[in-house]
Amino acid sequence: MEVVIVPDAKAGGELIAEAMAELLRRKPEALLGVATGSTPLPIYEALARKVRSGAVDVSRARIAQLDEYVGLPAEHPESYRSVLRREVLEPLGLGMDAFMGPDGTAEDVAGASEAYDRALAEAGGVDLQVLGIGTDGHIGFNEPCSSLASRTRIKTLTEQTRIDNARFFDGDIDQVPHHVITQGIGTILEARHLVLLATGEGKADAVAATVEGPVAAVCPASALQLHRHATVVVDEGAASKLKLADYFRHTYENKPDWQGI
Repeated sequence: MEVVIVPDAKAGGELIAEAMAELLRRKPEALLGVATGSTPLPIYEALARKVRSGAVDVSRARIAQLDEYVGLPAEHPESYRSVLRREVLEPLGLGMDAFMGPDGTAEDVAGASEAYDRALAEAGGVDLQVLGIGTDGHIGFNEPCSSLASRTRIKTLTEQTRIDNARFFDGDIDQVPHHVITQGIGTILEARHLVLLATGEGKADAVAATVEGPVAAVCPASALQLHRHATVVVDEGAASKLKLADYFRHTYENKPDWQGI
């Protein structure tokens, strides 16, 4: 696992966006896995700037969703499909024909979850998956003690998660769905490159557990230690609990320029 410490969220977003751009220059039809939330927004904004400037062509790129609410209509403004259309697809100039996601309105949610897992494999797999991390170490909606071998499946949201997400539903927790479909940890680990972005001191404990702690289901993100190409990009606040921070700074500053992340 490579840990890159950057000055701030904007610098982290630019670094990851350039890695995505380099991938698309090598493989124009690459499948990019994207996450929702405020943390990855600097990535998508930086990539959109590159598209507008002509630095990269994304016209053949494909976008894959990490998770989705169950029972929320696809056209609902807070469905993750709608959020990603606003924050990723439209800024990149892509239509919904470039998008892959699970059907959160399906009667057979378990079947829809399995179908999405198969669809990702049939599409050739995710080339680069963007991840955020929760303060408890969750990735996607894989809460602590999720199986490290888990596949795309339905999960029940904790009360705290519903309280946290109520801000997107006019502060009304009753509007927040109780269930989601999420890629499992085992599914996530099949992406060719995992890139996790974390910012702020509030994520410092989770980042330290992910990078320097044991691989354990109590910190789902620690499974990234098992991946052949995982990059953790953190600002100074999120890096503040890392015992090996100086080592991570040294190795990144002295790596070959051509290597990228």
